[in-house]
Amino acid sequence: MPTTLRIYLAEFVGTFLLVLFGTGSVAAAVLTGAQAGLWQVAVVWGFGVTLAIYATASVSGAHLNPAVSVAMAVFRPADFPWSRLLPYCAAQLAGAVLAGAVVLAVFGPFIDRFNAEHGLERGGSGSEASAMVFGEYFPNPAIFGTDADAHALVSPLLAVGVEALGTAILVFMIFALVDRRNAGRPAWLAPFFIGFTVAVLISLFAPITQAGWNPARDFGPRIVAFLAGWGEVAIPGPRNGFWVYIVGPLLGGPIGAAVYDYVIRPGLSAAEDSETVLTEVASSD
Repeated sequence: MPTTLRIYLAEFVGTFLLVLFGTGSVAAAVLTGAQAGLWQVAVVWGFGVTLAIYATASVSGAHLNPAVSVAMAVFRPADFPWSRLLPYCAAQLAGAVLAGAVVLAVFGPFIDRFNAEHGLERGGSGSEASAMVFGEYFPNPAIFGTDADAHALVSPLLAVGVEALGTAILVFMIFALVDRRNAGRPAWLAPFFIGFTVAVLISLFAPITQAGWNPARDFGPRIVAFLAGWGEVAIPGPRNGFWVYIVGPLLGGPIGAAVYDYVIRPGLSAAEDSETVLTEVASSD
């Protein structure tokens, strides 16, 4: 099998694992009460990110997120060429769609039970409360509900700003944790701390936007929800808000990379090569 194909397959598998663990934790929490509180969901998400990175980083660099891939293409084009951006994003989206389909297959009966208990129908008014297992909504339906009063709390502008901010922080930390010139980075623990960053960000911002930080993570399962009967509740979503989870991360990722490169990186020792874990494998054919 050609090396480039293996790279794209690794992105597919890694994103599948990340989204399966993450959306699975949301499904278990919303539909069964298995997770007690937001922090438990956040921790499962974080460990899912960590495991997916450990499993695939040596093959593809484990971007597992179009926002990360865009930031790498913009700021590390010598290591991650632009020609790989679209195949990476396609592989990530495909992995996320498959993960969403698996969650639907596994939790389908529990979704129906949840809807019946709450007087909901897929695609009907208020069914964001079950569709949130797949895509994301602002504010978090499990905390604030789905009525007009809830919608008034978070505007689309605020939501896209939160998604951009969280993704910027995540990509900033990724660049810091994989830069070999950063003597303070815990090299072999970098995937753990990337996952821990995700968990912390979820615990802070999930009440507002459900904390996506990843266009593939949101849009892939959202496609599954659309096809499974949620229809316009999934895409375009209430207030046509699905774009928030694409635009916000794609804006925030390069901003976080820019802050790292122009504020922190110039202060690091230039003694070692700047090649990073995220690009060293993926840049070779």
